[in-house]
Amino acid sequence: MATEYLNYEDGKFSKSRGIGVFGNDAQDTGLPADVFRFYLLFVRPESQDSSFSWADLATKNNSELLNNLGNFCNRALSFLEKFFDCVIPEIQLGNDELTLLALVTRDLKEYTSMLDKAKLRDGLRLILSISRHGNQYMQFQKPWVLIKGSSEEKIRAGTVIGLSCNLACLLAVMLQPYMPQTVNIIAKQLNVDISTFLLNNFVSVFLQPGHKIGKPAPLFEKIDPSVVNQLKSRFSGKQKSQEKELAVASGLDLKQITSVEQMEEAISKQGDMVRQLKQSGAQKSDWEPYVKALLEMKKSLEQMKLASNPISIDDLEEEISKQGDKVRKLKEAKVEKSELQPEIDLLIQLKTKLSISKGIPVENGQKKKQKPTKK
Repeated sequence: MATEYLNYEDGKFSKSRGIGVFGNDAQDTGLPADVFRFYLLFVRPESQDSSFSWADLATKNNSELLNNLGNFCNRALSFLEKFFDCVIPEIQLGNDELTLLALVTRDLKEYTSMLDKAKLRDGLRLILSISRHGNQYMQFQKPWVLIKGSSEEKIRAGTVIGLSCNLACLLAVMLQPYMPQTVNIIAKQLNVDISTFLLNNFVSVFLQPGHKIGKPAPLFEKIDPSVVNQLKSRFSGKQKSQEKELAVASGLDLKQITSVEQMEEAISKQGDMVRQLKQSGAQKSDWEPYVKALLEMKKSLEQMKLASNPISIDDLEEEISKQGDKVRKLKEAKVEKSELQPEIDLLIQLKTKLSISKGIPVENGQKKKQKPTKK
């Protein structure tokens, strides 16, 4: 299967110059192999060039693996351990369960279709979609409240958890081509042999009532911005880096910045330096390196914010839709530009965040246009 190019950060991979992380390096980063597998497939350049970014890897790990997939599996199994002695209870399907199963079945069928077409990236996103359905279902049903209620409510709690544990098993089956080590961990926690299960065009009951699972435990760990900065610096290459072509205000050391607050303070100081140079009448060649550094610092700040406060693609798309509606209404009302422009700027920022979250390269807040194909 041919793909387009995978770039590294703002440039290209180069083993001879030490730019980028390669297989022999990845094993020494301390990050699980499955996190690399997940991220490389999530940003796989199937239809256009994409980029490997440490900040984006951390964002995807924290939002999609930790807060989405891992959160759902761990909540379901931990609840089963705490209130049902690790034993799958009876499942009595109601309207809410049938709605959930319809959504999951739709994604399951599309997942099979995507893998048949070698669209591995889309297949992975459908897995994450199913775990989001599961999280939303649990959050709406509130089994932790039902279990404290009447006998009927306790039975209802059993249905919610029994179905959720079965969805966790389904997710493990679907994850086999992507994250084999993680699947083995889930299988041990579920006390099953995942390889014995087959996918159908409908949701199967993999875990029958009475089945006893193993010991639940978190599947993933958060990647902090400080780790991102260390790895980014470590694999920046031996050649003359862009940072050497930039100029920063006296006393600033970008490699020592590990938090959003520190970066915001550095940006303020750098901005003051740029203004002083321009006001003093300095030549463009004198202040331009400081401006370039300021733009890079702002870009790093945005990536650090995404890594420390991940937001799901679904939430971003919903925010973009709401903000787009707001901008359209303001335009129709023909409001002053001073009132309209800040709302347009916010919409552009949200779209930029969405592009970064999807692994789509951006330049100056806009998607990069594809080069025309040569005939």
